[in-house]
Amino acid sequence: MSIEDIIHSGANVSITVCADDLIQFANHLVKTTREELEAVISSKNEEAYKTPAEASEILHVDKSTLWRWAKIGYLIPIEVGGKRLYKQSDINAILRKN
Repeated sequence: MSIEDIIHSGANVSITVCADDLIQFANHLVKTTREELEAVISSKNEEAYKTPAEASEILHVDKSTLWRWAKIGYLIPIEVGGKRLYKQSDINAILRKN
């Protein structure tokens, strides 16, 4: 039985642990934590893009407002294949300001 199994069993026991077992458990904790953090970071790095219609709906403004905001540099879209798209992170930043 591993240390992790004993912990998950919920048993109230006293155990003697050798150094190798302790190192193995520590490495397991570090590996598990690293995997969880990498998953969180990679999910945040995946940028979502919204069409002008979606962005105007999220922000509760007219499409003409989006155009004006782009002109003054407040919310700058990217152009992909001749179409304007707005970064979700930029939209979220505006929502946090208000």
